Amino acid sequence: MSLSGKTFLITGGARGQGRAIALKAASLGARVAVVDVCHDVDTVPYALGTKDDLAETKRLVEELGSSCLTLAGDVRSQDDMDRAVAATVEEFGAVDVFCASAGVHSFVPFWEMTAEQWHTVLDINLTGVWHGARAVAPRMIERSSGAIIITSSVMGHETGKDLAHYAASKHGVLGLMKSIAYELGRYGIRCNAVLPSVVHTAMGENPETRKWIFGRDDATTQDYIEATKHWHLLPGRSGLPPSAIADAIVWLASDEACYITGVELPVDAGHLQLQGFNHEVVERDGEPVGPWY
Repeated sequence: MSLSGKTFLITGGARGQGRAIALKAASLGARVAVVDVCHDVDTVPYALGTKDDLAETKRLVEELGSSCLTLAGDVRSQDDMDRAVAATVEEFGAVDVFCASAGVHSFVPFWEMTAEQWHTVLDINLTGVWHGARAVAPRMIERSSGAIIITSSVMGHETGKDLAHYAASKHGVLGLMKSIAYELGRYGIRCNAVLPSVVHTAMGENPETRKWIFGRDDATTQDYIEATKHWHLLPGRSGLPPSAIADAIVWLASDEACYITGVELPVDAGHLQLQGFNHEVVERDGEPVGPWY
């Protein structure tokens, strides 16, 4: 598989899955433009990528012999995404592949959630994807070619405790993906989504995430590794490496997938095949209530 001559524009590329996509694409000959907000967001309970992280992505891409354009931008801003697309076209001549990888989460019961907490997750994970696709679509239509790959989640088909906003956003991007695929298909432009399960990145494994999983402050990375093995059907798989997601995304972007559009591709080590499990049995007056599956 070769991506020689293609240009990727990737959001959330300072680290984690976005960086892994950039490196995989570069290793196959693609030119890469990477966008990241490069500052923390108040209602996100863990540190986001930094300017230094973005610079490190550029260094690693260029070490592979490919060109890399880095851009500070917020997917919540249509102006920022318009500028990112324009800068990529100016630098490389086109955007062949747009990867909407930026995403965040937080943990709070929906009835205690503030409007700001709700909107932060929806604005980045869902509206931010629309901003990027909206910015790039006219450029792809002009050329009658292109591929858009959206990062959803297994939460696009299920939910989890204290994750109503995240689940809503990941369900939403699947509907958006299908609409984009439908509307752009006549121009030869494809749109697909990947659905990762738990991935071992700074977003997936940090003090706040460990506290959410274990209900205590002293849980360790090793605790996380052991616990996430229970999340998958395939044996021995804990939190997936971000390269596993990148491999799937880059394949969907390649000519090898030229007949594939409008699909949801789980990259989940079989998680969605598992049956539900009540993680917290609650009883009141001797009778079960709940449950949470």
